Amino acid sequence: MSIAVMILLGLAGVSEAAGRIVPLAVRRPGMPRSLVAGSLLGGGLVESAVFALWPLTAATLAELALSAPARGAGPVWTAELAAPLMLAGILAFPWLGPFLHLVLFVGVGAGLAGPLAAATGIGWWDAAGCVAVAGAGLGLAVEAVRRLVIRISATEPREAMA
Repeated sequence: MSIAVMILLGLAGVSEAAGRIVPLAVRRPGMPRSLVAGSLLGGGLVESAVFALWPLTAATLAELALSAPARGAGPVWTAELAAPLMLAGILAFPWLGPFLHLVLFVGVGAGLAGPLAAATGIGWWDAAGCVAVAGAGLGLAVEAVRRLVIRISATEPREAMA
């Protein structure tokens, strides 16, 4: 993976995290800036890792579920495939359109299906299914962890405001 692709995936992760954290910070004006910045950085790293794992997870799923022959390395991110993820992250802001966000992710997933089909030797529709299941699975896993963190942080004692 090239440095440019890593930067694009990092920016996509931060923009995706910003789409979730900024509305929260706006609703709670007393949040410390260090907490917002830390949450943005941590969330951005997690989202970037999920984006980076998406093609690998889809390739693994194709090899396991569809008995696709392993032909070396699976599909890799290119700048052309990763750049729309930044736009998807920006569109993650709830008031800018979750439907557009979903459409863009479907487009990125369709773009990943071609390289996955070529790398594993399966059909495009099977590859698209693997990409969709991998993306949904990773998304559900991140959402579960996010809700767990919210639940844990809600049970911590709050500091008294002076």
